[in-house]
Amino acid sequence: MRRDDTRTFQLPRDARSLADPRYEESIGPMNSLIFLHRWIGVVLALFMLVWFSTGLVIAFLAAPPITRAQQLAHAESLAPETGWLSLGDALEARARSGRHGEEDGVVAEGRLVRVAGAPVWLIENQFGRRSAISALDGVPIVFSPEQARRIADLWAEGADLVYSGSEEAPVGVRNAETLRPFHRFSARDGREIVVSARTGEVVQSATRSERALIYAGNWLHLFRWLDLVGAGDYRRAALSWAGFFAAAAALTGVILGFAKWRPGFFGRPTYSRGRTQPYREFFFAYHFWAGLIGGVFALLWAASGFFSTNPGQIFSQPTPSPEEVARYRSVGGVGAMASATSANVATLAPETVALSWSRIGDDAVLLAVSRDGERRALETGRTKAAFGEDALAAAVARLAGATPIAGRELLIDYDSYYYPNHHQSRIDKPLPVLRVDLADAGGTSLYIDPVDGRLLAKFDASRRVYRWLYSAVHHWDFGPFQNQWLWNGWMALWVFFGLALSTTAVVLAWRRLRRSIPQRERRALAAQKA
Repeated sequence: MRRDDTRTFQLPRDARSLADPRYEESIGPMNSLIFLHRWIGVVLALFMLVWFSTGLVIAFLAAPPITRAQQLAHAESLAPETGWLSLGDALEARARSGRHGEEDGVVAEGRLVRVAGAPVWLIENQFGRRSAISALDGVPIVFSPEQARRIADLWAEGADLVYSGSEEAPVGVRNAETLRPFHRFSARDGREIVVSARTGEVVQSATRSERALIYAGNWLHLFRWLDLVGAGDYRRAALSWAGFFAAAAALTGVILGFAKWRPGFFGRPTYSRGRTQPYREFFFAYHFWAGLIGGVFALLWAASGFFSTNPGQIFSQPTPSPEEVARYRSVGGVGAMASATSANVATLAPETVALSWSRIGDDAVLLAVSRDGERRALETGRTKAAFGEDALAAAVARLAGATPIAGRELLIDYDSYYYPNHHQSRIDKPLPVLRVDLADAGGTSLYIDPVDGRLLAKFDASRRVYRWLYSAVHHWDFGPFQNQWLWNGWMALWVFFGLALSTTAVVLAWRRLRRSIPQRERRALAAQKA
């Protein structure tokens, strides 16, 4: 290997110790950067290669999580029957049974659905905890493997399913804490279907290859493998430190790359034979060019990965706290939601798959939800066709306490903070939404679904910074990058440079280790002889 014109940037080849006074003058700022970049790279080169590879899988290959639209498409038709209990009657029956648990709290929403052929009320409280109670007798339900099989059959496309057992945290399932435990079923073609025993919802349906991509993507990328070795509690800290040092390696590399680049502009000197970079050896040269072109993007991805862990809790939470939700919904009974379910069953269309209650204060709306996600308000005499802006603003005032409302606006299109990702539709991110701005120090904005009153998102100043430091430069999900084709090309280009950068880094790191380890062994032997 030959390199030239880099002597002023190189640590002495025979340096015995960085503390040796004979070399103290030669270790200036540039050599310190070289030392940091080299040895952080040696430690993290393989990690960065895995990170870029798994990021590529997540971006282009891995199947996205099951969306609300998919769940509605596979849902059973509701077809209400006489004798079904209203939500209020079902809750009273549950109370009489004396069977309470973590689902207790302020009832925020209730959905009447058919699950495994039986009518079920799915309830969510102000803490986001979900539970199911029978609409026949009010008995709390934990779905058995037999019931879960009937649910999974709707997704199996005629395949025979075999029960694979129960588990607590399937890989690739979001919000597992509120849905566990789970039942897993397997088909002969390799497809596996995972059903929540708490709510009866299908949370994952994946082929063998899709599951492999889940492991090759999120499982590795997000350090989920630490859960297997009992170190799950340290996963966030491990991600944070890995992102920090990866960003440090990328930053020092970018600085060194531009410092060593001699493009010859305006007659300035280049390296020998007109080269604009100092390396003749293949892997050094390609590492240099991959870093010079793609190093800034590697830095952005590494730094945004570091910020994604919310180090030191410097960013606020993306959703209102349970206490804020309780104030927003207003503590009390189910109120108008206790109305009988049979009042409007005659008006339901055949494609209706759910009746959904939502309550704010003493007001409630009853929505008929169809298979395509359309929501139609049903008026029962005690309900409203929709929550008015004034009612929603009053609910926000309860949440905000003494903080005044600065303004409100009904958005008919997405903005920079409330928007769908490339795998979501308007069923997952509904429009229009009401944005209510608070006159607090953080300039908090709340996004509310005016149809059912849900608090969809909360952004204050720190959360808006997080959106740009993490989401914007990690997912590139803003402005023109909402176009799928542009996003695909953009991401593929910079991931390619990231892979080239990390692949050459692995080769160079291995070479450095091969040279360094024997030298240290020889020094140790010499010291023992002396």
